[in-house]
Amino acid sequence: MTQNSGRQVFLAAGIVGAAAIVAYLILAQSINGVTQQNETPSGAIGSENGVLATFDVAPTPVPRESAAPDRRYTVNIEGAPAMGPATAAVTLIEFSDFECSFCAEVGPTLERVREVYGDKVRIVFKHLPLSIHAKAPAAHAAAEAAFRQGKFWEMHDKIFENQPEMSPEKYREYATELGLDIARFERDIQSGEVNSRIDADKKEAAALGARATPMFYINGRAVKGALPFESFKKAIDQELAREKSA
Repeated sequence: MTQNSGRQVFLAAGIVGAAAIVAYLILAQSINGVTQQNETPSGAIGSENGVLATFDVAPTPVPRESAAPDRRYTVNIEGAPAMGPATAAVTLIEFSDFECSFCAEVGPTLERVREVYGDKVRIVFKHLPLSIHAKAPAAHAAAEAAFRQGKFWEMHDKIFENQPEMSPEKYREYATELGLDIARFERDIQSGEVNSRIDADKKEAAALGARATPMFYINGRAVKGALPFESFKKAIDQELAREKSA
């Protein structure tokens, strides 16, 4: 083999090697991109009856199918915070996460539901702090502790209104403003009873196939996402008409 031929073989081998490295890097980047897409659950966007819905999603699937809108689910609301009479024709149950921005956004919509429908609709709160939100568990414990002194909704509103400032120090500040017994409040936050209540709600959500927040059940029918008032109105009106014709 001549010296020139040797150089050509060496150059060709180098080109092939470089191409293989580039191909490997492209493949690795592609695999990493797919992995990141599967592991990034927050800020998900979906559709509910043709209307854009926004919600946060848990990072790992639950061992049951997602909640189906054409089914009626039974949700345990015994002992849960509620607004409106138990005799209301429509019960609207919300699984919520205090650190979820979409849960905060839907608050004014639910307030409008109360203004429009009054005692015809009962609103019930269920805890669903997602694992992607590190600050959520403490917020839910604070709200549940406030509930034990009759101030759940007041604490609920303060946490959502000041969502960027979530911290145990803030919850104690809110508790003071609400006139709570602070010693009892702090004991309840750490109590097994409060944390068991939150864990029970999370387990129930998993059993229902609810892995996104906010998640609603309107007379047992699943409605997912921070939908506009019109979407809630449509669902509620359907239930009121159904109750009237029964």
